[in-house]
Amino acid sequence: MANSNFEVPDMRAFAEKSVEQMKTAFDGFLSAAQKVVNQAQTQALGAQSGVREMSELAMRYTERNIAASFEFAQKLMQAKDAKEVAELNAEYLKRQTETLSEQAREFGRQAAKIGVPQVKT
Repeated sequence: MANSNFEVPDMRAFAEKSVEQMKTAFDGFLSAAQKVVNQAQTQALGAQSGVREMSELAMRYTERNIAASFEFAQKLMQAKDAKEVAELNAEYLKRQTETLSEQAREFGRQAAKIGVPQVKT
């Protein structure tokens, strides 16, 4: 029986130490999990903001492109001959090509800011 008296305190100390270690480990796990959640929320908010900016940019570009198309159509209706129509068409196509190229570059810059993979052409 003398042996069992010595074993009980050792078991109790072992159990207390094990519980303490488990609590420390669990606290560390909770802390790490909270950091991951906070980081994910921050990234999601950043991505959400970036997507909103890209949507607004797309709307602005759409409005500009539609306005340019209506302006072109109005100029075409006022053209006096085929030569003027051809000149207007060439000018419009040149301007739209430049505009669309710049818009594509800006979309690429915005996409890079929010981490959207770039498409290689």
